[in-house]
Amino acid sequence: MTDQRWVGIRQRVEAVGASPRSREVFGTLGHKWVLEQPLSPSELVELEAQMNVHLPEEFRFFLLQVGAGGAGPAYGVFPVRRVQGRWRWEGDGAELADLSRLTEPFPDRGPDPDVLAQLAAQCPEEGHFDEEEEFDDAIEAWDERWDALMFNPDRTVGAILLSHRGCALRDWLIITGPHRGTMWADDRADEVDLAPRVNDDGTPVTFAQWYVDWLEEAERTTGSTP
Repeated sequence: MTDQRWVGIRQRVEAVGASPRSREVFGTLGHKWVLEQPLSPSELVELEAQMNVHLPEEFRFFLLQVGAGGAGPAYGVFPVRRVQGRWRWEGDGAELADLSRLTEPFPDRGPDPDVLAQLAAQCPEEGHFDEEEEFDDAIEAWDERWDALMFNPDRTVGAILLSHRGCALRDWLIITGPHRGTMWADDRADEVDLAPRVNDDGTPVTFAQWYVDWLEEAERTTGSTP
């Protein structure tokens, strides 16, 4: 059984990677245009059994037809690998996803915007302190409060991290809940809350669109043709 949207995609990625202009694509130094081998059907069954979830269809067929990770948006798609008998995704920040909570639905919303605004307004300003040490202590305490709110692990249950864009900016794939199969941007390192990736018309960007859009842009950048 195959998903037609992935037919020929691996070959197109390899063609772009072989282009003399392939290094012009952002993130090349991260993934080096290497795609992992696809999972076998039995490996996918084992992976899903261990996670106790049925992965979104677009992602399932990507793993089966294109690869278990590698070349892709930004610095690449985090590969999923069996390590000491257990499956896990590997990459910069991949461990932030709690694989034991993938059955829990990804939350519909984050912290109350008013609470966030109130906390942001309380951020210490250096000019309000007589001693630098006092300011350092105040900003450290504020950072702890901010991180406890923004990076609460309850906020990313039911999702896996799939890509790193640099400077601790990342992308999540939602596995469970009403947003299942869609991609969310994580710019919390820049004090911007988690947000769904959306098209111009407001519709959510799914995994397949996220990946194919990247590939088409890479083909345009390098002058490659599918």
